[in-house]
Amino acid sequence: MLNEILSALQAVATLQNLLIMVAGIWGGVIVGAIPGMTGTMAVTLALPFTFYMEPVPSILLLVALYKGSTYGGSVSAILIKTPGTASAACTALDGFPLAQQGKAGKALNMALYSSVIGDFLSNLSLIFFAAPLAVLALRIGPPEFFMLMLFALTTVAGVSGSSLLLGLVSAALGLLLATVGEDMYGSFRFAFTPDMQAGLSIAPVLIGLFALPELIKLVVMRAAKKEEAATLGAQHVTREEFMGSLKTILKGSVIGSVLGAIPGIGPSSAAFFSYGEAQRSSKKGANFGKGELEGIAASESANNGACGATMIPLLALGVPGDVITGVMLGAFMIQGLTPGPLLFQTNIHEVYMLLIGMLVSSVLLFFAGKITMRMFAKVSHIPQTLLTPLVLLLCIFGIYSIASSTFDVAVLLVMGLVGFGMFLLNIPAAPFLIAFILGPMLEENLRRALAISRGDPAVLLSSPITWVFAALIVFVVSVTVRREFQKTKTERRVAQ
Repeated sequence: MLNEILSALQAVATLQNLLIMVAGIWGGVIVGAIPGMTGTMAVTLALPFTFYMEPVPSILLLVALYKGSTYGGSVSAILIKTPGTASAACTALDGFPLAQQGKAGKALNMALYSSVIGDFLSNLSLIFFAAPLAVLALRIGPPEFFMLMLFALTTVAGVSGSSLLLGLVSAALGLLLATVGEDMYGSFRFAFTPDMQAGLSIAPVLIGLFALPELIKLVVMRAAKKEEAATLGAQHVTREEFMGSLKTILKGSVIGSVLGAIPGIGPSSAAFFSYGEAQRSSKKGANFGKGELEGIAASESANNGACGATMIPLLALGVPGDVITGVMLGAFMIQGLTPGPLLFQTNIHEVYMLLIGMLVSSVLLFFAGKITMRMFAKVSHIPQTLLTPLVLLLCIFGIYSIASSTFDVAVLLVMGLVGFGMFLLNIPAAPFLIAFILGPMLEENLRRALAISRGDPAVLLSSPITWVFAALIVFVVSVTVRREFQKTKTERRVAQ
């Protein structure tokens, strides 16, 4: 085994492979920082270029693009509150307020450190725990999926701000819009036009909800309040700040690694799950959403932690963990490699090369992030009068480039108005987004579980895993109700 590892290390440590990984990481970060340009698009566009490459370098290029784009989404989320990718939506909740406070440098650095650590630990989990985690993932069926998604929805209470009621209203609206389109049995809901039959895409809803309301506020309220260009301010994360967030980073990395190993979860759900857990357990939980470094650490460590873990079911079982690994599955097949248990027997040398290359790419991500950070940080010096139309054009271009759909652009603009209306009514946007992303998975797995049991709801508590999640849901709801009761009691006492 040691000889195989040393041989694989020697094969990976070539100038060609390093340049391929650098190009992939660098390109991924840039693509991820552009609103609407997703990692899926980057990997798909790069796939034809891998046809004439050796098997391992071609896979390393796609993996590097995936990792780079996942981190890159945090750059625009922090600087202009426009998440480049869906998994960076949580990062915007604390990153943009920090940028407004003149601490954009701290936010960007914390996002980078958390991403690199989460990614590295995720790669280690891929090396040591691929087989056990893959077996665990196979034991998670529709009932377990449903309880997991239901537990993830309890994060709504943590991101509802000052009013839990308004947070629940926002989440209900998100769940409602998530039902638009065709369901799993072929029925259409709220499909008033042919374009709506496919449902509402995440990208235009996400960018419209977070980015456009900020642009509208700059235009509508500029007479009342003159906005000045944000400054990078303090750039370095102090040792105390990093150590204070280290526990959150490690916890987020574990959450991302475990959830990423479950097919269908993906970085976005892992980020929201980690963010909610960090807010519940942190001493600074009340400051989340107002500019808290721990919030960035929780989100970025989890979404990057899920990247390496999505390769676990792909390599060990031949089952793609998300859309991007589905594209990678095609790349494996094109190169004559068949993912699954036999891969570790017939192509063990290539497997070791891939695992070592992924560890190296984690280190390269740090340097690429540092360089790119200085490049994109210049955005903070652009006057708002110029930045506003540029961001609007970038959002429209990014959304249209995904599917060349004018309907998606219309959804983007409508969601911008909806987001601005929610701002005026003091309704938080984060619960809406959480419910919109998790809603389809919640509904689909509920209906599958009931179909398997022929309508018997007892199937939702039919395994130890479902009981664990049920107990966690009861605990979180109880704590939330108690906290709201104490808050109301305190407010009444102060009013008297």
